[in-house]
Amino acid sequence: MSLLQKRHVLQSFERAKATKARKHRDTLPTWCPGCGHFTPLQGLYEAVERLGIETKDFVLVSGIGCSGRFPFFIKGFGLHALHGRAVPIATGVKLANPDLHVVIVGGDGDGLGIGGGHFPHAARSNFDMTYLLLDNAIYGLTKGQTSPTSPMGMISSTSPYGNISQPLNASTMALTYGATFVARVFSQDRDECTRLIGKAMEHKGFSLVHVLSPCIEFHKTMTYESVQSEVAKLPEDYDPSDRVQALVLSESTDPIYTGLFLEEHSPSYHDRVDEIRKKFEQPVLEEKVVV
Repeated sequence: MSLLQKRHVLQSFERAKATKARKHRDTLPTWCPGCGHFTPLQGLYEAVERLGIETKDFVLVSGIGCSGRFPFFIKGFGLHALHGRAVPIATGVKLANPDLHVVIVGGDGDGLGIGGGHFPHAARSNFDMTYLLLDNAIYGLTKGQTSPTSPMGMISSTSPYGNISQPLNASTMALTYGATFVARVFSQDRDECTRLIGKAMEHKGFSLVHVLSPCIEFHKTMTYESVQSEVAKLPEDYDPSDRVQALVLSESTDPIYTGLFLEEHSPSYHDRVDEIRKKFEQPVLEEKVVV
């Protein structure tokens, strides 16, 4: 890590310590020191407090994996769901009480592997929820197996001769499925992570924040240094309303772009349900029957 990068990290730590975002903090996180997940957790704390969301109105649903521990570290309602089932459970919570602010947290294995069948339907339906997908390209909790986003050639306990499957791209998938808000961020960029999480939670509809979150313990090639050398911010003149251009740039690997790819404003699933309900609540006019 260069001197400039170390200075950036230290400054981020100092800002995190000085923040007043304490309302939603609970038990201290138990991840490995240096885990990339600390940044989105802090970003979530700050975003929820900035938006003025009360603990009684906030629900966090997680899957299995290192990211599945998120509910233990917050004050609010939390559900540690079954493996791959965070999205449908969160959907049920939101449908039962649309006034709640519902956030899903899952890893690349939980969200794109066993839970991959639920992701497209939540996106295309435009449920009013935020999905924080923490991507470390490995199964960290089970000690380092190949995941759906692991790069080709990666050596692991389940790919001793190198991974032979193409990696999935969560950002591209969300854009393809019809999500109305798609962003990607590198977890080393604490301020940007906080900004995008807050913006996603303000969005009315399905929002994905794809967090590149290095696993320093088990993924020896996806490091802070390697990701830092690969990522770049989206061009300043980029238009986040252009889905086609978003798809093109989300697929770029040299560089890997970060930032807000897409933000569309269209009726959410819940808005459409309300429209149907109003139709049925209108009085039925009696028609004259001619004999």
